Amino acid sequence: MREATLAEIADQGYGGLTVEGVAARAGVHRATVYRRWRNAAGLAADALDLASGEPWPVPDTGDVRGDLRELTSLVVAHFNDPHAGTVSRALVSAAVHDEVTARALHGFLAARHRRAASVVVRAVERGELPEGTDGEETVRAAVAPLYYRLFISGEPVDAETAARAAEAALAAARAGVFVEPGCS
Repeated sequence: MREATLAEIADQGYGGLTVEGVAARAGVHRATVYRRWRNAAGLAADALDLASGEPWPVPDTGDVRGDLRELTSLVVAHFNDPHAGTVSRALVSAAVHDEVTARALHGFLAARHRRAASVVVRAVERGELPEGTDGEETVRAAVAPLYYRLFISGEPVDAETAARAAEAALAAARAGVFVEPGCS
């Protein structure tokens, strides 16, 4: 059902996502879909929940600068992909208007941030960042400017934007901005 949901979002946008459309695409009766997911928001939330458990390539270039740059580059590449970017933009936009989708998106992003935090853990172990640096906060700081441009200002995101976001997060992390209280 997830593939049918994502394909329907890619073709129709979140606003055009319907139980009927997903059922037809999946080749099942709509009652089957209604019984399990109840509505379009349930389908979208389920797709996000499933995605949060999928493997995601966490960079390991050997240094924190390379890892953060690769991480932000992955985000930009994803959103610039015609299919994946369209679906992701639709789901993020839907989360603004729908509480069920918002909770699922929060869970999805939290899982991604937890996994990506390993780049910071490794950097602390190598002595590149201060002891106690919060990996999830560092990752959020690296990707936040990208999401701001994508969803707030509407400005383009490209390789240069990704590199600048990574450098800003790295500078803040090196300065101790993300050191957890009580760890200094």
